[in-house]
Amino acid sequence: MKKFFEDFKAFIAKGNVIDMAVAVVIGGAFGKIVTSLVNDIVMPLISLLTKGVAVSDWKYVITPADEAAGIAESAINYGIFLQNIIDFLIIAFVIFAVLRVFLNVKSKFEKKEEAIEEEKEPEETELDILKEIRDSLKEKADK
Repeated sequence: MKKFFEDFKAFIAKGNVIDMAVAVVIGGAFGKIVTSLVNDIVMPLISLLTKGVAVSDWKYVITPADEAAGIAESAINYGIFLQNIIDFLIIAFVIFAVLRVFLNVKSKFEKKEEAIEEEKEPEETELDILKEIRDSLKEKADK
């Protein structure tokens, strides 16, 4: 059992796991922000176009409610489904935009690194070293 906890501790201490945990927490918070944006800003604007009917209230009633008989309403709530689709599209768009910017920046850094590597002098070959040795021996012999 001790080995299990040691392995678990080593697993948790790895940087990738911690980075992933941070990303999940930030992603959850971002999801709440987008949901609020859709529910509190986008959908009320859309309801203005529909003469005040909230999108979340859009539904197809299969069986109407009958309070006297104790029957609850059965309906397909396609308005809520529409809100969730808008949530998804906004999140997908933002992730796409962030990844695109990240990949462009990464590409620019890689191009700069390649340019720097190309500017470096070529490494000395064995022939160059042998020539230097020959020249230094020749200088000593001439003295």
